[in-house]
Amino acid sequence: MNIHHLELFYYVAKHGGIAEAVRNIPYGIQQPAVSGQVIQLEEYLGVTLFQRRPFVLSPAGEELYAFIRPFFDNVSAVADKIRGGISQHVRIGASEIVLRDHVPEVIQSAQKKFPKLRFTLHEGYQPELESLLQKREIDVAVTLLDSKPISGTHTLPLLKLPLILLVRKSNRIQSAEELWKRDRIQETLISLQSNETICKNFQQSLSRLGVDWFTGIEVSSLALVEAYVAEGYGIGLGVLPPKARFSPEIRLLPLPDFPPVTVGAMWMGKPTAVIQALLNAMQQHVEALKK
Repeated sequence: MNIHHLELFYYVAKHGGIAEAVRNIPYGIQQPAVSGQVIQLEEYLGVTLFQRRPFVLSPAGEELYAFIRPFFDNVSAVADKIRGGISQHVRIGASEIVLRDHVPEVIQSAQKKFPKLRFTLHEGYQPELESLLQKREIDVAVTLLDSKPISGTHTLPLLKLPLILLVRKSNRIQSAEELWKRDRIQETLISLQSNETICKNFQQSLSRLGVDWFTGIEVSSLALVEAYVAEGYGIGLGVLPPKARFSPEIRLLPLPDFPPVTVGAMWMGKPTAVIQALLNAMQQHVEALKK
């Protein structure tokens, strides 16, 4: 009997269905894969383990679940016990600004509860971090959150950030409204990739205003947006994070009528005690920033 098939059935039985199981399995796996492997288990046993809609365990399913549940319920606890004094390791992905200005305080807070906790920090932005998370190459991503999270992930909203435009101080533009009143915006728009939440929110808001202004220079980081604006290549699209430090060559133009973007934590499966401590530290750090 395939032990992995038993593990997947355990999560399905515990959480009352395949969709709920996928949201709680502590590693990335899609619904079709879970369904297919549970069907293989049923074929091997020659019985139906549960009714799909509505979800109900069959007598055979109840018997099997009762047998395997004590083992899988205690796997994490046994692992923690065996691990003993070995340092735990958490891989965090975030933008350069977050890693520089915010993660150090979060790490210090988490290490008060887990003194031997070790960290690997990976710099990146939303699409890349989401991909790394799905491939299990990082444990937690601190990034912009879409309204519809990617499959299999859990999210914790932390902070809303307003959108802003960045212009060189030598530019005569004093407000974004001056741009919207024009028949055509001549300045080059400098922004992140079009699949970033910042860009998507910005373009949706422009559409509501009836304004066409698309990215002319696409860069990989907000730091590059600022650098290209400071050199006079155009107007940049960014956000205003806490503790932000901008070049003295740049003027910020607020966008009060544009919806803010949400920064949050993202992870796969049920959080371990270490991950939960890290999430708690992030929430505490954000509350301190708000004050």
